[in-house]
Amino acid sequence: MQPDTSSEALAPWASRVPGAPYPMRADDLLSMPDDAWQYEIVEGRLVRMPGSGIKASWIATNLIVALGSFVKRHVLGIVTGADGTYDLTRPGDATDTALIPDVAFVKAGRLPAMNTPEAAKYAKLAPDLAAEVVSPSQSHREMNAKAQLYLERGVRLVWVIWPDAQAVDVWRPASLVAPVATLGLNDALDGLDVVPGFAMPIADLFN
Repeated sequence: MQPDTSSEALAPWASRVPGAPYPMRADDLLSMPDDAWQYEIVEGRLVRMPGSGIKASWIATNLIVALGSFVKRHVLGIVTGADGTYDLTRPGDATDTALIPDVAFVKAGRLPAMNTPEAAKYAKLAPDLAAEVVSPSQSHREMNAKAQLYLERGVRLVWVIWPDAQAVDVWRPASLVAPVATLGLNDALDGLDVVPGFAMPIADLFN
């Protein structure tokens, strides 16, 4: 393996892990230390972010509770949290990409049954919905790049949640350049055609 000498351009929302070999595979995330970092792989490069603070974790939990309850009640699929890894490597890619959304939804029938050995492995697909709660150190430019990567890899709806602004950027595949909307406290999250019928007041995320 050759050392990774690339720039930070591929994953500006995170920092490159010093001395990490290149390329790394999605399964290599299983051997990462249980420390204060969250690790992802972008085109074979190992990157890391600090663990979420209490505020970000609380906001993500608010969304998981509301979305998870709705999805379970209507038998729409599954909802995962910040330990759910998705292998977004495309067929034919020379290197792996694996991301860990703070919250994700996968439509019923796309994942193996939960009582099978396959369910213990990383999901080798793009979730239908991915949500990220932004940390104070992350910028719009950085999180725009992550939202765009999600969409390019097959995610159908991305919510980027800004705790300090109490706002949510909504991204869809039709627009890879900018969010299709930025929602405030008087608006509501809408599952659109990805989670039909789901709605959650933005204010409920932050209360």
